[in-house]
Amino acid sequence: MKYISTRGGDAVSLEQAIMSGTAPDGGLFVPDALPVFECAAFDGRNSFSDVATRLLEPFFAGSSLSEHLPGLCADALNFPVPLHRLEGEVNGLSVLELFHGPTAAFKDVGARFLAATMVAILEGGQYARPPVTIIVATSGDTGGAVAAAFHRRPGTRVVVLFPAGRVSPRQQHQLTCWGDNVISLAVRGEFDDCQRLAKAAFADRDLSARHHLCSANSINVGRLLPQACYYALASLGHYRRTGEASHFIVPTGNLGNGLACVWAKSMGLPIDRIVFATNANTTIPDFLASGEWAPVPSRATLASAMDVGDPSNMERLRALCGDADALRDIVRAYPVTDDNIRETIRDEYARHGSAWCPHTATGFSVYRALPEAERRDGHWVVVATAHAAKFDTIVEPLLDIRIEPPPDLAALLDWPTQFDTIDAQLSEIERRL
Repeated sequence: MKYISTRGGDAVSLEQAIMSGTAPDGGLFVPDALPVFECAAFDGRNSFSDVATRLLEPFFAGSSLSEHLPGLCADALNFPVPLHRLEGEVNGLSVLELFHGPTAAFKDVGARFLAATMVAILEGGQYARPPVTIIVATSGDTGGAVAAAFHRRPGTRVVVLFPAGRVSPRQQHQLTCWGDNVISLAVRGEFDDCQRLAKAAFADRDLSARHHLCSANSINVGRLLPQACYYALASLGHYRRTGEASHFIVPTGNLGNGLACVWAKSMGLPIDRIVFATNANTTIPDFLASGEWAPVPSRATLASAMDVGDPSNMERLRALCGDADALRDIVRAYPVTDDNIRETIRDEYARHGSAWCPHTATGFSVYRALPEAERRDGHWVVVATAHAAKFDTIVEPLLDIRIEPPPDLAALLDWPTQFDTIDAQLSEIERRL
């Protein structure tokens, strides 16, 4: 398998695509072709790591990592991603719980796999040599997951860029409690400024070469590939029980999670309809409605990890599927307001006693707004992206309850924090490197 830029250019190896992050022409690396599977190809594979190993085999074929793939999956994907069926719902509405990793967010899947893969590449010594510097722009959850995944990994240094004052207190704690090989920088601006800074750093050839810069955002194909695996696991589980495909509602900001679902469907997994839930940052639904791609500055919302006005992975989605006319046959997207989020958190707790984070609430809000006939037509899955305890200052007052953080998150909250606040200028990053 080779990897090509969304903007053309020469094909590169998996190792080069992962260690480069972005393509030299400014595009994003994608597989030169997506493999197509029959469901029977996964017979006998039931665990997350086993399904992931089978799905990723073609993507690693011909690489120095091919023989290490089972071990990489076992090491990184060692926590549950359960498909939880909600009682009393039409056609058995389910929730795909992606928040059982060490930082209680779905980003743990991609970040842990990418860290294990990069370290294996560095150990090989053929495609990159340590030390390398991983720059990650985050709207909340990505940075914490990447910092946790790379913390004290030999030969690596991480620079976390997050928008000052635009993440939840517990998210900020997870972004800033590491030290050692992790540098945390609060950027005066919004997530799009952080993302712009990261791209500018990669585009600066001298800076990139001096510090061996790599990306750990979903602009890195190594982050995206394992995310397709939990859609494979969930859809296969339901298909094996019932013989039917599943519909997915995916909360999405920078579009990595949504693109991973589209990739899984394109590879033949039993996935039918895909619906993106966004917050009040409506760039994606506006594009599907108008056909005009018009990124705008992001707006702060309760679902802060989805506050993205210029989603990077739309470039990959358009390269795969075409422009708005073609995309409308594959995906839909609906925006959700902060008032909708508050109402949904209360309503879903009243229905099932489950407290959902604001991002997951966007998915439930979109599901409840679907016509009843459509909700009854097949098996729907809402993707739960983060644990509600990460957003205690939002969820607890709405429900008048105390939400206990998972043990790994609770342990991190006792660690001291440290970070600098910088202007959104590349020179600020250069100084700290």
